[in-house]
Amino acid sequence: MANYVINPNSFSGNKTVTIDGTGVPNTGRNAKTKIVIFSADGVSPDIQRQFNHAGKPEFIEFQNGASISAPKGGGKVTLSGKSNSAKLNFVFVGDDLEATIATNYTAGGKSTVNGEAIEGDPGASAEYNFSMEVTVPANTTIEEVLRTVKVDNGGSISKQIQIEQAAGDPFLTVEPEEAQTMDWEGTAISFTVKSNTTVTVTIQ
Repeated sequence: MANYVINPNSFSGNKTVTIDGTGVPNTGRNAKTKIVIFSADGVSPDIQRQFNHAGKPEFIEFQNGASISAPKGGGKVTLSGKSNSAKLNFVFVGDDLEATIATNYTAGGKSTVNGEAIEGDPGASAEYNFSMEVTVPANTTIEEVLRTVKVDNGGSISKQIQIEQAAGDPFLTVEPEEAQTMDWEGTAISFTVKSNTTVTVTIQ
């Protein structure tokens, strides 16, 4: 297990002692207090000195990057990342009446209600992994659908990710399939046309 590196940690005479914490970065948002003990043969008591290891500024990042893909058939997409915030809140940017964000997310292995504080506040002492499920409907259009999810800490720290849903296959249906009869007077008949692309109708 990595620890602070003391150099030198044993010596005689006059030396400059350095303490290197690059192997044990403090990813929590709170500072950690450490005690350094200096002991010398024949000297009592030992001398103690304190140093404070500053915490990492509060942050949120997505492991998925700036975007994540969703299948055209719809389904669940898992957004994952890291943070050291006390709570996370996931929302869509703009109105989306079809896609849904799960009620609970997982943070540091604990299920937490979206927008509420994480039990035990794991981010105070170290960064933690989080994941949240988003359910998207099938994309029946022939255009890619873009949705943006924002996660914030209830304050000034926030991050956004875009869900890029593949376009649906173009389709065309016409009902009824059976031949219709128009009366001699030319009374209108009708067809029910469904499509997700441009339709052109002509008569020969």
